[in-house]
Amino acid sequence: MARLILYSILIAGLLQGCGGGLFSVFEPDVQQGNALNEDQVEQLQEGMTPRQVRFLLGEPVLKDPFQGDRRWDYVYYLNPGDGPVERRRLTVFFEQGQVSQISDTGIYP
Repeated sequence: MARLILYSILIAGLLQGCGGGLFSVFEPDVQQGNALNEDQVEQLQEGMTPRQVRFLLGEPVLKDPFQGDRRWDYVYYLNPGDGPVERRRLTVFFEQGQVSQISDTGIYP
């Protein structure tokens, strides 16, 4: 009888594993796009050249094929396995080879 209880406790412990519940499933984080921090976004300013923006933020995820190098979209998506989804969109507009406008939606759920 003592062995049965011991084996039951051992099996329950093995089923628990490293998860949060008895039969929990590990969900990995899903990250896509350009991860931008606030320091990078604050350094971005009107009048910068596309080369300076690319050095600061990296290559944009989206370039509008109809507008050429006049609009760059930096899109970020994070779906953590155990938390809320985060999204961010930063759009940089160029005129005459310089940044003319910056549109930052910030991080939103």
